[in-house]
Amino acid sequence: MLSPFVRFVAFRYLKPSRKEGFFSFIAIMSLAGITLGVAILVIVMAVMNGFREELINRILGLQGHLGVYGFGGGLTEYDDLAGRLRGLDGVERVAPTIEGQALVSHRGTALGVAVRGVAPEDFLARPAIAENLVVNDPADFGGTEVIAVGITMAQRLGLRLGDELTLISPQGNATAFGTTPRMRAYEIAAIFDVGMHEYNSSFVYMPLEAAQILYRLRGQVSSLEIFVDDPEQLDRARATIQPLMGGQARLWDWQQSNASFVGALKVERNVMFLILTAIVIVATFNIVSGLVVLVRNKGPDIAILRTMGATSGMVMRIFLLTGASIGVVGTILGLALGVTFSLNIEAIQELVSHITGTDVWNPEIRFLTEMPAKVQWSEVISVTIMALGLSFAATLYPSWRASRLDPVEALRYE
Repeated sequence: MLSPFVRFVAFRYLKPSRKEGFFSFIAIMSLAGITLGVAILVIVMAVMNGFREELINRILGLQGHLGVYGFGGGLTEYDDLAGRLRGLDGVERVAPTIEGQALVSHRGTALGVAVRGVAPEDFLARPAIAENLVVNDPADFGGTEVIAVGITMAQRLGLRLGDELTLISPQGNATAFGTTPRMRAYEIAAIFDVGMHEYNSSFVYMPLEAAQILYRLRGQVSSLEIFVDDPEQLDRARATIQPLMGGQARLWDWQQSNASFVGALKVERNVMFLILTAIVIVATFNIVSGLVVLVRNKGPDIAILRTMGATSGMVMRIFLLTGASIGVVGTILGLALGVTFSLNIEAIQELVSHITGTDVWNPEIRFLTEMPAKVQWSEVISVTIMALGLSFAATLYPSWRASRLDPVEALRYE
C-alpha cells in the first residue's frame, strides 16, 4: 500500500515549478504520445476486425461453411446423406451443389468462368446474393434454361435481364469426326452484386437441374454445402459430421478453401499491431527520459527526504507513482478516445466528407457501403494491459536510480 506521504510527494512532482519546466514538457509529450498510441491502436484494430468480418461474411454468404466431397467423383444418393446432415445439431442448411468450369461467349467475347449449380431455393437463401439481386421474379430462376451472372461480368459483356449467354462445357460430344464442344444458350434470369470483384466477374449460377444436364451428372452432385450456426468454430461441427461420412467422402471447410486469404488477414493484423505498439513504446521512452531529468533536478530534495527518515523504498515508490500516473492517465484517455472514435467512425467520416467536400469513403471503389469497425473488448483489454505494463516498466530504472542516490553526495554537489 502507498502511504499518504508517498502519494502527496509523487503528485506534487507532477506539478513541477519553473525550474522543472523541461520535465513538464516531457511529461505532457509522454501523456500525449501514450494517449494517441493507444487510441490509434484501438481504432486500427477495430477497423481491421470490421474489414475481416465484412469480407468473411461475404465469402460465407456465397459458399458453404463445410463441403462434403466424394472420393474420385460425384456424390450419388446424396438426398439421404443430406437429410441426415440436416438433422444434426448446429446445422442450419445443406445445399446439394455442382461445381464446374465453362467458357461463356457473347457477341464475340469469351470468358472463363466458374459455374455453380444449386437448387433455386438454396440460391435465394444465400444472404450475399439475396440482398443484392437484380431479378424480375425470383420464380424465374428455375428450370433448365436460365442462369444468374455477376454485375461485373454483365457490364463487361453488355448483358441485361432476358439476354442470352452461351456456355461452352469442357466436356465435349463424341462424334464420328472427333470430339466437339458442347454449347448451350441460357437466358439471364438474375444479376447479382456481392461486393467482391472475383465473384462478380467470374461466377455463374444456374439451377441444379440445368447443371446436371450440362455436366452430365444425372442423379449426382459435386458436393454438399453445409451451413452451420457458428462458422468460426468448425471443430465441433467436424466432430459431429465426420462419423456420417463412413469413409466414403471427405470434409473441406471454408478456411481451407480460403487459406491464403485468411492467412493474409491474420499476418496483416499481427504486423499492424506490432507496428502501432511501437508508438506506445516510443512514448514510454519519454517517460524514462522525463523521470531521469526529474531525479537529477530533485537530488537535493531526495537527500533531505532521506535524512528526515524516508527509506530508499519510499523514494523508489514516489518516482514509480509519478511515472506510472502518466501511463495510467494516458492509457485511460487513449482507450476512451479510441473506443469512442471506433463506435462512431461512420458518423465521423461523413462529417469529414461534409467539411472537406470530398468523398472520403467511395463505395464504388471499396465495394463496402460504409467503413466497417468492430470493437473486440478482449483486444481492448490486451491493449490496456500492454500499455500499462510498458508504462510501469519505463519507471523502474529511474526510480531505482533515485532510491540509490547518496544523500551526502547529492547535498555536496548542490
